[in-house]
Amino acid sequence: MKVLVTGGAGFIGCNAAKRFMDDGHEVLILDNMSRRGANSNVAWLKSCGRVTVLTEDMRNFERLNRIVREHKDLEAIIHLAGQVAVTASVANPREDFESNAMGTFNLLEAVRLNEVDPVLVLASTNKVYGALEHLELLEKETRYRWKSLDGGVGEDMPLDFHSPYGCSKGAADQYVRDYHRIYGVRSVVFRQSCIYGPRQFGIEDQGWVAWFTIATMLDRPIAICGTGKQVRDVLFVDDLVDAFVLAIEKIDTAAGRVYNVGGGPSNTISLLELLDLLETVCGRRARLSFTERRPGDQPVFVCDTARVQEDLGWRPRIGVEEGVRQLAAWVDANRGIFK
Repeated sequence: MKVLVTGGAGFIGCNAAKRFMDDGHEVLILDNMSRRGANSNVAWLKSCGRVTVLTEDMRNFERLNRIVREHKDLEAIIHLAGQVAVTASVANPREDFESNAMGTFNLLEAVRLNEVDPVLVLASTNKVYGALEHLELLEKETRYRWKSLDGGVGEDMPLDFHSPYGCSKGAADQYVRDYHRIYGVRSVVFRQSCIYGPRQFGIEDQGWVAWFTIATMLDRPIAICGTGKQVRDVLFVDDLVDAFVLAIEKIDTAAGRVYNVGGGPSNTISLLELLDLLETVCGRRARLSFTERRPGDQPVFVCDTARVQEDLGWRPRIGVEEGVRQLAAWVDANRGIFK
């Protein structure tokens, strides 16, 4: 196949590109190179094999349209480009909208107008479900949990966009769904929970598992927003990329579908519990402070992954402790790039 990975210099993007390269496909990555670590990730990809790098911005429709027209033989597009942090969306909602909603719309229009027929996989987010304030919480020693809903959030949970980021990603999510219904685009939406792993340059605003790992190993202070008892189902990046591959292979089943993709109930961890795990893995305790809860933050989010398991035969392979150890080993081996 010829595969385009938008946001291919980012964390998930470079891992996806590497997988497709390893599988023998022709890979193009498109990225505006604005994120920290982008140059390092591109250099790593180039060291692994042949990859075509297109330094462009999803907000520039004319350039994006030309790229799709020049590569009408594209068989798959993994759309990962966009603004990724809730806090940044609150600070600059226009840039967030243009990157996520308009950037996705531009891609869909380029596909439609050039009459190409790739599989298009969108990385959406669990934030489309909002803060889930209607679900009653129980507070335990190190974590929150829902009083009910032990199996996690299914795709039938009502959408409730909360924060500019939730709105922009939610708009992209719904546009991708509707371009399948109206125009026949072979699209798949993955509403992703917390993805982590090597080549993630986590920062305080986004990528908390990586940020906590980097900060702990390099003895940098960590500010906890809220109590630290917030819980997520975490998913190692290789497992997510497996889902991308399966969606392409099983597109006759997956086209037009929405899937919640995360670690599920068997791979949950709170912020406080991750810090305890990192103390064991890294041999040191992080320097902590506590601040106010972020707007729209979900006290708990856990995916119900039954639909993606049934349709695609997918399930996570890498558990939380193993995944965190792999991430920590990568950070330890690459300390120089975090200075």
